[in-house]
Amino acid sequence: MIDKIFFFLLFLLSTFLAIIVQKFFIKYRKFDDFNHRTSHNTLATKTGGIGIFICLFVFSFFCYLKGIEIFDFSLLIPISIMFVVGVYDDLYNADFKLKFILQIIVAKIIIDNGFFINSFHGVFGIYELPRIFSQIFTVFVFLIIVNAMNFIDGIDGLAITEVIKTILIIELISVEKTPLYILGLMVILSLIPLYYFNYKKNKKIFLGDGGSLLLGTLVSIYIFYVLGENYNIKTSFIINKALLSIIIIIYPLIDLLRVFIIRVYNKKSPFIADKNHIHHRILDIVKSHFLVVITIQVISLMFIFASIILLN
Repeated sequence: MIDKIFFFLLFLLSTFLAIIVQKFFIKYRKFDDFNHRTSHNTLATKTGGIGIFICLFVFSFFCYLKGIEIFDFSLLIPISIMFVVGVYDDLYNADFKLKFILQIIVAKIIIDNGFFINSFHGVFGIYELPRIFSQIFTVFVFLIIVNAMNFIDGIDGLAITEVIKTILIIELISVEKTPLYILGLMVILSLIPLYYFNYKKNKKIFLGDGGSLLLGTLVSIYIFYVLGENYNIKTSFIINKALLSIIIIIYPLIDLLRVFIIRVYNKKSPFIADKNHIHHRILDIVKSHFLVVITIQVISLMFIFASIILLN
């Protein structure tokens, strides 16, 4: 049985790890370089994801030894792979083709764990999907979600808030707690200390690709669960599951599509980082990372609940 002390200790460990891991990276001069493509101009490390992963692994391993199955521990396999890919990319700038191949492999592992899209739930008049098409489409959606979450990790607090919002909405409108509830709660508690380290004036801690790819994988698993047969929405929020899944993560999806179109139009690689994201444009106006996050999330929440009301 998991009690409050478990989550309190997880929160403390997350805070402690954020400090310790950053000190280690600073000692070996593994900083996040700032240049014309970044939104910070002070010392920072991409170590936030490392703290989150260690917290998940340590507490999951403890529960495993105690025989307490707080969630499907096999989900740690795809999450771990994406985390390692992200950390490697943070340190050595991995080739995007390698990351792409590994993301496809991870998507297949998630599918084999029972998380996949097998129905459009009536969108375009389509319901059950053929098995092969279902798996191909699930891989495609996984690639979109993971890279969309990675793309919005460009200013302080945005990706963190997007993930927390997504988890909370999916859990709150569910008839009962999902099997991912404890995993989601652990991630949220691990993320909260990062708000402080994100918004510090100096020695900032960013998620890094290790963190954003880990979180993108978790969000995709949540979305696939929503689209499955076992997820039931409260009667006051009844809405088509496929539309709900899009609406919940509407900002990352729109930003990804917009950036891809702009980069392809300018004959640039879609995977080369720049400052053409929507949040960068808003930042040019309001000059505050915090206000950008608030603006985007308020508009996003208004859109989500307006859509639910109109489509109900």
